[in-house]
Amino acid sequence: YREYTLGDDLRQLDWNVLARLEKLFVKLFIEEEDVTITVLLDGSASMASGRPDKLQFAKRAAAALGYIGLASEDKVAVSVLGGRMSRRRTALRGSGRVFRLLAELSAISPADGPTDLVAAARHAAAQLSGRGVIILISDLLDPAADRVIRELASTRSELIIIHVLSPDELDPPLEGDLRLVDAETGQTIDVTADLATIDAYRDRLSAWKEAFAHLAARRAATYVDLSTDVPLNDLIFAELRRRRVLG
Repeated sequence: YREYTLGDDLRQLDWNVLARLEKLFVKLFIEEEDVTITVLLDGSASMASGRPDKLQFAKRAAAALGYIGLASEDKVAVSVLGGRMSRRRTALRGSGRVFRLLAELSAISPADGPTDLVAAARHAAAQLSGRGVIILISDLLDPAADRVIRELASTRSELIIIHVLSPDELDPPLEGDLRLVDAETGQTIDVTADLATIDAYRDRLSAWKEAFAHLAARRAATYVDLSTDVPLNDLIFAELRRRRVLG
């Protein structure tokens, strides 16, 4: 065996080995009979950017969390947010359905054109029934991302927000005169990147993430910000447990 690295096919993982390394089969999030865990995966065009790729990271995180839910005999459903809609897959139950889950996640591709994340989240919320857990995995690069959080937090489900950004978004290696292109709209903006510009960017990025964390706390939701270069085993065994997403 060797350590999992980003880009490996999750279907090749020996989950029994992972379980022996550390107790993996924990009950997710809340003690409730017949819990449904709904993974809302942001499929907007911006998620296809970054190195490592944000959408690929999001799919692997969804696979790992979904597997834990299936092993706990909870129902797991994946919904993809794209355009103005949420495309919800049939809920699965039992660890024997993990390959169906992986196939569904592997087939997800980014949306063509702009995504209205608020409308898509509202559509996803309307498809929910009863209590459960919502896991939103998104880069939150939508001008109304705060409304997305409010929309989902208003449901009867527990909300967990996994905010994914790539290393080059967290600390952009930019210098000189540049033309930046919006991944969804194609709009461009010319900027000059120097030390002052990068410092201002970092300050605004920090304030932006902090605002999401405060909003989540006010709405009794859990906010976790992650870089896409976090290894999968660290994500499950360290980051999500440290943030108290997993028991």
